[in-house]
Amino acid sequence: MRHVTDVSVLPIPADFNRWDDVLALILQAFAFMDGVIDPPSSAHRLTSATLREKAGRETGLLALGEGRIVGCVFALERKDDLYVGKLAVAPDCQGRGIGRRLMQAVEELAQNRRKAALELETRIELTGNHAAFARLGFREIERTAHEGYDRPTSITMRKTIL
Repeated sequence: MRHVTDVSVLPIPADFNRWDDVLALILQAFAFMDGVIDPPSSAHRLTSATLREKAGRETGLLALGEGRIVGCVFALERKDDLYVGKLAVAPDCQGRGIGRRLMQAVEELAQNRRKAALELETRIELTGNHAAFARLGFREIERTAHEGYDRPTSITMRKTIL
């Protein structure tokens, strides 16, 4: 893949029709988790149709570089906060600040909607993600278990912004 240098972060437009590209991006970005996390990522249950539906319930943001989708994130508006999910950056574009820019855009969205915090979940095994979110100002608030598990499988992290 070519090096993408100029990246814009934009809301997913109402007439968006590149859901197959978003799905491919998420699956590529989450592939490193296969065989690492248990249970497997919910990304495997996504389809282009379910992503389109998700965008109808949540605010989706895309990182675009030279016409290519290089990142995405979704934010679900709740009473007091935004729940952040499916943050993904193309593997060949990771480490260039795209994830940080997507998270900054979500934080601006929360501020505009007068939400006090951002919240997300990350898997127990993904210690690199824990550290990355901590660098962005998130802190662990709880550990939970997926249905059928008797041990924690996820960490809930929260960032207060107001």
